[in-house]
Amino acid sequence: MSTLPRRYEILLVPEHVEDRGGASVEDSAVRSAVVEATGRTGSSGYPRYEGHGLAADIDPETRTVEALLVDGRELDYGLTALVRTAPGA
Repeated sequence: MSTLPRRYEILLVPEHVEDRGGASVEDSAVRSAVVEATGRTGSSGYPRYEGHGLAADIDPETRTVEALLVDGRELDYGLTALVRTAPGA
């Protein structure tokens, strides 16, 4: 039985926003997606998660995105990926 989470939610948020107008970082995301474990290991050596146009290698211990493709491309400059446990994970 695996202890790895089956799914995460990845939030793509601007690295620097002067005024969020009281919104949380999560509410400031320009894109979010729930990704599911593929059962494979990515090129970074961490478990691979995919879904809704995102493919990510996530370190389950630190919940850090180690590699990420957005619609088959690298993440745009000025955006950062945050991870949180997806509902029902």
